[in-house]
Amino acid sequence: MIPALLTTLLWSCSSVCAARSAKLVGGSTANLLRMLIAAILLGIWAHTFGHGLGGPALPWFIASGIVGFGLGDVAMFAALQRIGPRLTMLLTHCIAAPLAAITEWFWLDSKLGIAQIGCAVIILIGVALALAPDRGMKIPRPVFWSGVVFGLFSAAGQGFGSVLSRKANHVAALAGHTVDGGTAAYQRLLAGIVIAFIFFLILRSRDAKPAPGIWPKAWFWISANALAGPSIGVAVYQWGVATTHTGILMPIVATVPVATQLLLWWIDGQRPTARTLVGGIIAVAGVIALGTVGR
Repeated sequence: MIPALLTTLLWSCSSVCAARSAKLVGGSTANLLRMLIAAILLGIWAHTFGHGLGGPALPWFIASGIVGFGLGDVAMFAALQRIGPRLTMLLTHCIAAPLAAITEWFWLDSKLGIAQIGCAVIILIGVALALAPDRGMKIPRPVFWSGVVFGLFSAAGQGFGSVLSRKANHVAALAGHTVDGGTAAYQRLLAGIVIAFIFFLILRSRDAKPAPGIWPKAWFWISANALAGPSIGVAVYQWGVATTHTGILMPIVATVPVATQLLLWWIDGQRPTARTLVGGIIAVAGVIALGTVGR
């Protein structure tokens, strides 16, 4: 429970920082720079206190990084461009959780109890209620359905990437090898950077050129995003993946968009709707219940 809750808090902060940095220097540029900063920080940890690029689980972590950090993030960005953040987050988080749980169940024989499944469903219902888009969305049908497809790929990237990380930890355990969260995040991130760099080369011409004197402010938000997201945030998430069923971990992490809206309310005074508050309360109640039955 502790890794899941910490991940939710860190990723919520990361979302706020990511939005600000993307507005300043463009999405693809901000994404690549935050990953490079995170790779340096995690590399120092992994090569000093961790296991560097060694260990029997390395191929599985690389595969997880390609699927989750790489392809999943690319698909999420494409979905955001087409159907907006609310529906994209709804698809990504609410589908990734059951998809990961089912995959882990059949592939790794990691089953959940009825009470745990029930609590996870309550969490996802709360998130869906909070993030469901308003009626009357003015999006052309072809654009809408292409965005939905990208959203489904984003969910698959997050879900399968998490299960691949679980598989990596199983392989390491069978070999008598323990992988800390920082090392796991570092190994995944290196693979994801390759995909992010390709994405950057394709989209950099579409990003608006930063205004003069904007970089000092941009570097602050990029660095904060790197800390809360792909470095400390992902390291804590990998800690959770190594110790917790994805069917329990991911429904809790699915509350990140709700927590982000509440954080923006505190920072910018952007008051959430009544539906968002009710959905958030339901999701939090599910998290508390899950923590109780999971003991």
